[in-house]
Amino acid sequence: MKVFLSHQHSDKPVVEPIAIALKDKLGAANVFYDAWSIKPGEGIIEKMNEGMTAPNFVFFFVSAKSLDSGMVKLEWHNALYQAAKGQTQLIPVRVDGSAMPALLMQSVHIDLHNIGIPAAQQQILQIVTGSDDFRPKHTEFSNLTASIIKISPFHYEITVSASHLSEHAPTIVMMTNNTTAEASLWIKGAGGVHTNSYGFNTAHGTVLHGFSAAPIGGDVIKPNFSRIYELRSSSKPIELVAVVQEIKPNEFKPLPTVGL
Repeated sequence: MKVFLSHQHSDKPVVEPIAIALKDKLGAANVFYDAWSIKPGEGIIEKMNEGMTAPNFVFFFVSAKSLDSGMVKLEWHNALYQAAKGQTQLIPVRVDGSAMPALLMQSVHIDLHNIGIPAAQQQILQIVTGSDDFRPKHTEFSNLTASIIKISPFHYEITVSASHLSEHAPTIVMMTNNTTAEASLWIKGAGGVHTNSYGFNTAHGTVLHGFSAAPIGGDVIKPNFSRIYELRSSSKPIELVAVVQEIKPNEFKPLPTVGL
């Protein structure tokens, strides 16, 4: 594994910590960094040519100074040519606020300027070692969300919407402090509904009561076609605690909720 670090001398304060981390991981012989790759008395151009001979990765540290450097320009242009032939991988590393060269606009770059040295160093190490740098970002995604409007203390409207996918026969449950004798659930505009009730034991030893309703026929919530539930009570003010979805038998997850 060979790595070439293309940079301008004035950017060494940010480049060198990364170079040292690569040296510790790959060995100095496999990381071309002029501070140890070019010894006193050696020809700079000759050593640069050696370093640019079939490196696996070229990291081009993009800054105002490096963009003005003729030597650095030769390095990354040569790397771009090699990359086009599949002989190397050129990865820009943004050091300051300078615009990325037009030739590299399609390249995925490492934004050292915004994420800092430790995070950029970690990304570079992951790239050269082939380790998986994927980190889940959407594990908490919920296709359904709920929006609650309090019409009165005895009347709530709960709009359940789908953002991306159609949800077929979803079981949506309104968890309340109201008993089944005090409250009821309906679907606005439905000709008829199937209803069900649930009991949820809390950690405090109390019981929450759940209400669900499904329309008779055509039970699906689609993007841009929300469902509006009406939760009413004729005696005690409604105490809505949460809106949840049954994802497996007797397993529920809260819906992201606005207005509760």
